[in-house]
Amino acid sequence: MSSTDFSKIETLKELNTFLADKSYVEGTSATQADVAYYKAFQQLYPDFARWFNHIGAKSAQFSSLPAASGKVAAAPAAEEDDDDEVDLFGSDDDEVDDEAEKLKAKRLAEYNAKKTSSKPKPAAKSIVTMDVKPWDDETDLDQMVANVKSIEMDGLNWGAHQWIPIGFGIKKLQINLVVEDAKVSLEDLQVAIEEDEDHVQSTDVAAMQKL
Repeated sequence: MSSTDFSKIETLKELNTFLADKSYVEGTSATQADVAYYKAFQQLYPDFARWFNHIGAKSAQFSSLPAASGKVAAAPAAEEDDDDEVDLFGSDDDEVDDEAEKLKAKRLAEYNAKKTSSKPKPAAKSIVTMDVKPWDDETDLDQMVANVKSIEMDGLNWGAHQWIPIGFGIKKLQINLVVEDAKVSLEDLQVAIEEDEDHVQSTDVAAMQKL
């Protein structure tokens, strides 16, 4: 990444693609590079950044939040072709009969279906922070993290990790990963990690956020 000019949509798309399998802008831990990108985005979109961070903090409550009131403005529609010059479905006759209306609706549905099918949707992904607890302070932590990262699944990408002290000289592994939601079951992944019974006592999903 070389630009922090978020006034250009290309920069946002480039950053999103760049972070698809990474937790940080540079290296395996947070640096001033992450701070620079964060501040640049926040300065240009302060209200959106505030809202996004606020709602993200409530992710654990999503299922229990009350229903929408129905007064929320609809999301802006994607730009359509220049219909002012070419009316694909209209009629020159001011009086449109039922058959013409049905034909118009049919053509509109076919047109929208064609537009939708020509733009494949990107795979839904989540970034996950997982805790892996060793048995005790004598557990070989280097071997434990090597065993964890040796697990391969279609749609799974391992990211940065760190060691978090939890008491009595014991450190737990906290590791980031990006998964394709349709391909990777976190429960199956946890089972695979916990099969390393010589090193792993238990696992836990500490945080999860949709990309």
